[in-house]
Amino acid sequence: MSDVDYIKSKLGVYPGFPKEGITFLDIFPILRDPIATEALMTHFMNHLFTKTLPQNGNKVDVIVGLDARGFLLGPLIAARLGAAFVPVRKRGKLPGQCHVASYEKEYGVDEFEIQADAIKPGQTVVVVDDLIATGGSAAAAGELISKCGGKTLEYLFIVGLGFLNGDKKLDAPSYWIVEGED
Repeated sequence: MSDVDYIKSKLGVYPGFPKEGITFLDIFPILRDPIATEALMTHFMNHLFTKTLPQNGNKVDVIVGLDARGFLLGPLIAARLGAAFVPVRKRGKLPGQCHVASYEKEYGVDEFEIQADAIKPGQTVVVVDDLIATGGSAAAAGELISKCGGKTLEYLFIVGLGFLNGDKKLDAPSYWIVEGED
């Protein structure tokens, strides 16, 4: 079994959650299994070291994790790269001066924020989250990174719903391990 098949086999699948017509893919079973977590991290590291880093000066300064599952993945990746970890949170959750970006959700608009001094001008950034669907939240994170003066190198996801074309909204390449089905 390939590492991709192994990671995919560990995803929890919940048809009809949070509402009828949606199948929720749960990453928590991966994180409950140390072998699966290591396979996930090894897969991401292999991708970064063979594809992303050689094209970008072999350095990532900051890993940005999106609220909330990106908070679980981001620190693990940052520690392995010797990079800083910076959270992007829903508005009103971070202290101090923050930059804000809006994005569309299925039923309305939401806002993300980042502490204004969290990324220094010129720093290189990789964004991580569990899933990309329409790309709105990831695109908002890219906007926040730009407001800080950072440069987004890539967006990493465990699952990508490629048929929704959310990656087309992003300001840098994206990569996902498991292709979600419509």
